[in-house]
Amino acid sequence: MAIVQISRITNRKGYTEDLPQLAGAELGWCVDSRRLFIGNGTLQDGAPEIGNTEILTQYSNITALSNYTYADIAVGYAAQTGPTSSTPVVRTVQAKLDDMASVRDFGAVGDGVADDTAAISRAFYQLYCRENNTQIRRSLFFPAGTYRITDTIVIPTYARLVGEGINSSIILLQPDDSSIPDYVAQYGDSRQQTGASIGNNGATPPTNIEINNMAFQSAISTNVFLVDQATQCSFNSVGFVGNVTLSELTAAGATPLNDNFAVGFASIGSNICNNIVFDQCAFTNIKYGIHTDALLNSAVVSNSQFSTVYRGIVLDSNVTGFRAVHNFFDNVYYQGIVYDQVSLNVSAFNIFYNVGNSIGSTNPTSAVISFGNDNNVSSNDLFARTDDAAYEIPRVEILSTSAATGGTLLQMGQYVREGGRSFTLDDNSVNQTILNVNSEVTRAFQMQYTIVRDAGVRTGTLTVTSAPTDSTPASYTDDYTENEDCGVTLAVDQSVNQVSVEYTTTSTGFDGSMTYSIAHLA
Repeated sequence: MAIVQISRITNRKGYTEDLPQLAGAELGWCVDSRRLFIGNGTLQDGAPEIGNTEILTQYSNITALSNYTYADIAVGYAAQTGPTSSTPVVRTVQAKLDDMASVRDFGAVGDGVADDTAAISRAFYQLYCRENNTQIRRSLFFPAGTYRITDTIVIPTYARLVGEGINSSIILLQPDDSSIPDYVAQYGDSRQQTGASIGNNGATPPTNIEINNMAFQSAISTNVFLVDQATQCSFNSVGFVGNVTLSELTAAGATPLNDNFAVGFASIGSNICNNIVFDQCAFTNIKYGIHTDALLNSAVVSNSQFSTVYRGIVLDSNVTGFRAVHNFFDNVYYQGIVYDQVSLNVSAFNIFYNVGNSIGSTNPTSAVISFGNDNNVSSNDLFARTDDAAYEIPRVEILSTSAATGGTLLQMGQYVREGGRSFTLDDNSVNQTILNVNSEVTRAFQMQYTIVRDAGVRTGTLTVTSAPTDSTPASYTDDYTENEDCGVTLAVDQSVNQVSVEYTTTSTGFDGSMTYSIAHLA
């Protein structure tokens, strides 16, 4: 209806919680929240509903008052969001914006100067720890920037962090004082507990944590990231960056450097790390790219880069099911991959450029890949190391000293080539056993070997055929050449189903060393 009368303006004031039903056109001022309301009037006056309408001011929550309906009119029509076109789904702008949380919503600045430690931890707690409710577990967005922290941040169970790029969204550890935190970041449980406390107080150990398109970097000499007692977690396009430069690595020869890693693992009790995936990641500017002796049952590192490190991947013990595939190694001072006292691990389809050359050297100084145990394999790896250089120091070094024949490194159809091994031949010894073979499993085999004793070098092939019964001896031939008499005699003995390769040495005052590999038909 037309406005036909102008009356004297009436108003009330008080606290927001005490706001009454205002008369038509009456104003109400809330002194505590600084918000202004006007009465709707009666239905008889033509008001659509009885109540108060807020008049927008600088203190009004516009996002909560404004409505939003998904439209997508760029394609020429509005999308139907409800059961019918006349009943669309209507949400507040506030609800729409809350679909993803930004770390800046919690006070982080990202200018590389302000200390964002507390703000990041607060965001983790509010989104993933405060309540066990899937509805509050928003993706936490890190807009491009450098988020300086002064202490280790603890990333809890169910966290999903999303940045704008490995070189754009950076979490940088840079303490105010001389303190040295153990890590830039580490996993924690659903209560942000770490280490031996993980899982206490009913908390869920680290699981289903996903980190994408960002970097963790340290400005001091410390470790970058600890994967602690975690399962089913992934890193996609994530950088792990230390503070070591290429010139420092080359000049120091890596020896004085602290034993810091870009990524390490920890497991306690029944909480064993497994199903951890790194894809399109970068491990740079630190002594070790990946280094662990913790229990680890399954991990994949793929399509990633290892650069400006002393060693790329080092697995000391307790690790099975580790797969390094389709990775790039360059400017690696020593070995690219070391699988030491571990088994059931794979290196495949990786490419190694300047690896094992002490970076500045033109000659190899170490193997590119080193295996210290059986049941590890290198398959279809590619090396820049030339054939001539590989004769000097091999691309793949096998250090296993196992006397068993169970460590298959290569099998093609029925042909099996066992892993190379080493053995010490004691001086002045008679009929000492080098290895035993079960004749029921392996009826015949060849041992290719090289013996070095003082200045003497001997290389040859021992061919062995087991006997059908222990009443007849096993047959064997030893075909070899040597530069001088090494004083070593090889022999074969059989007892029931055990075939033994033995040695006898003369007394020269020198022990000998023997390296050998077994081949047979399965």
